[in-house]
Amino acid sequence: MHNAPILDGKKAALRIEARRTRKALQVQHPEADWMIADRVQELLDVFRLGPGVAALYKALGAEIDPRPLGDALVRKGWRLALPAVIDLQGPLEFRAWAPRDTLAHDLAGLPAPLDSAPPLVPGLILVPLLAFDRRGYRLGQGGGFYDRTFEALRRMPRPPPLVGLAFAGQELDAIPHGLHDQPLDGILTEAGYTAARKDI
Repeated sequence: MHNAPILDGKKAALRIEARRTRKALQVQHPEADWMIADRVQELLDVFRLGPGVAALYKALGAEIDPRPLGDALVRKGWRLALPAVIDLQGPLEFRAWAPRDTLAHDLAGLPAPLDSAPPLVPGLILVPLLAFDRRGYRLGQGGGFYDRTFEALRRMPRPPPLVGLAFAGQELDAIPHGLHDQPLDGILTEAGYTAARKDI
């Protein structure tokens, strides 16, 4: 088990390099958002998903923009949601969202649907990341919001699939992780879908 301060230090150092890598990949592969959207049926087939609620995120910086994938899901009958921070120490709330809806800053200062937007339970959650490994561990921004959310969702009888969106070049051999870090079910990149491996 990692000592928490050592783990936090490793992650902080890794984030600096991962941001640099992701920015370079965004410049090299501006088409990646659309290539990922073209793989929507591949993703749905993996989890045998019919229309439901898909939780996206508002892309910041060089994150993969999930809007083209969201548009593809809408064409297949899906509704969309975005996360909102309503408790700095708790899980995220997912609220109904459509591309032209007004957003406002949530408790963490991130763009989110208005308080009046109804909360929804997603059947699929698409997640941003700085880096990932083959076991499904992701390097996030460090707020812990997604990990707390995943931990809560995994107590449901049928938890939604958790899928990271990334450039293929964001893969690392191993992401440092602790007891509270929740692995994803898989990663969707411009190269295709990769299921997280539990056997390594």
